[in-house]
Amino acid sequence: MFKRVLVANRGEIAVRIIRALHELNIEAVAIYSEGDENSLHTQIADYAIRIGPAFSKDSYLNIKSIISAAEVSGADAIHPGYGFLAENEEFAKIVEECGFKFIGPSPESIKLMGDKIEAKRVMKEAGVPVIPGTEEAISNIKEGLKFAKEVGFPVIIKAAAGGGGKGMRIVRNEEDFEKQFKIAQIEAEKAFGDNRVYIEKFLEKPRHIEVQVLGDSYGNVIHLFERESSIQRRHQKLIEEAPSPALDEETRKKLTEAAVKGAKAIKYQNAGTMEFLYSDGKFYFMEMNTRIQVEHPVTEEITHIDIVKQQILIAAGEKLNIKQKEINKIGHAIEIRINAEDPEKNFRPSPGKIEVLHLPGGPGIRIDTHIYQGYVIPPYYDSLIAKMIAWGRTREEAIKRLNRAINETLIKPIKTTLSLHKKIINNRRFIEGELHTKFLEEMGIGD
Repeated sequence: MFKRVLVANRGEIAVRIIRALHELNIEAVAIYSEGDENSLHTQIADYAIRIGPAFSKDSYLNIKSIISAAEVSGADAIHPGYGFLAENEEFAKIVEECGFKFIGPSPESIKLMGDKIEAKRVMKEAGVPVIPGTEEAISNIKEGLKFAKEVGFPVIIKAAAGGGGKGMRIVRNEEDFEKQFKIAQIEAEKAFGDNRVYIEKFLEKPRHIEVQVLGDSYGNVIHLFERESSIQRRHQKLIEEAPSPALDEETRKKLTEAAVKGAKAIKYQNAGTMEFLYSDGKFYFMEMNTRIQVEHPVTEEITHIDIVKQQILIAAGEKLNIKQKEINKIGHAIEIRINAEDPEKNFRPSPGKIEVLHLPGGPGIRIDTHIYQGYVIPPYYDSLIAKMIAWGRTREEAIKRLNRAINETLIKPIKTTLSLHKKIINNRRFIEGELHTKFLEEMGIGD
């Protein structure tokens, strides 16, 4: 087992990883930028090392500085968390070449699943359903238009080298195709340094359902059931829940078995998430996230399995100590992402000092956060400041507990998305489980 692990991240996920390390009696090394000197993760870690200026490119994205911190601290391994360098194959490779263990999948898996075209090809070969789309990257507009006509509009043009809504354009008719194709290429180049795009049939109002998987280095792969992440704004998830209210047990079995089959096909190790679109009773592989996800707590709440601990144990060379037949889903969990943004002013970021803070508790409520009273939210990073997770024996109870928890929360004078979440979870269609990826747009909140 590792003696000391460096956490190559910040914010709530850094705190979450440090807690898991301490419960495994492993020392934690925090890294921080000048903008994060007073962040909670630096205070609860055993060691904290400043690695650069506030901006991410000079700190949390600076591979040389992170490796130097690992060497100076005497760490055995590096946990990347999510975001930043978590899905950077070059980083994973350098970590291993420098003699540290990367707590995540192999660089080869990261590369394979990071190329969305190749990922689809591999999944299709493994027998996992995929959305009709081009099997090769397309750079020629005429070729792209020909395919779009064959599959039928609407289609979606996507960046081949990345996700997160960047380099993604929906085209509803032939007249708009050339313009949107060029825009997608420009956006892809800007975001990922790679202007390759591919084209898929666009599903109008699908549900976004994903399956959490764990794989060890002995060929064992298990699933921890599914999460629904259909409530999104600009392709960014806002609310997640487990299990999905849409699936019956037969469909759930087919979906989770497909996810395991796909993970086994690439000999996947560590925690990962197979993401699917679900429409008209059919599911289609979309992509795989080769890291821990923001929404992992809802899966932990319904399975009572600590996914971050499992990541660490797998990376340390241990066999999965859980068999598929031993995993049960218990109750229902819903997570909301609390962002320091003002929904009333087009989600304008709201950095600054938290002068009043009261976080909720009580039965079935979990808060993952790095904030505290007096903490100054820096303006340099993602606006996520906390995750509120409600568990109940039923979905109805989870919603009621979430309502109670939101009402108990005080975060002042910072503006947050709590009022938006309150509005969403009390919407009739949300309560009845009528979810899809255009849900917020239909509420008038999309853009």
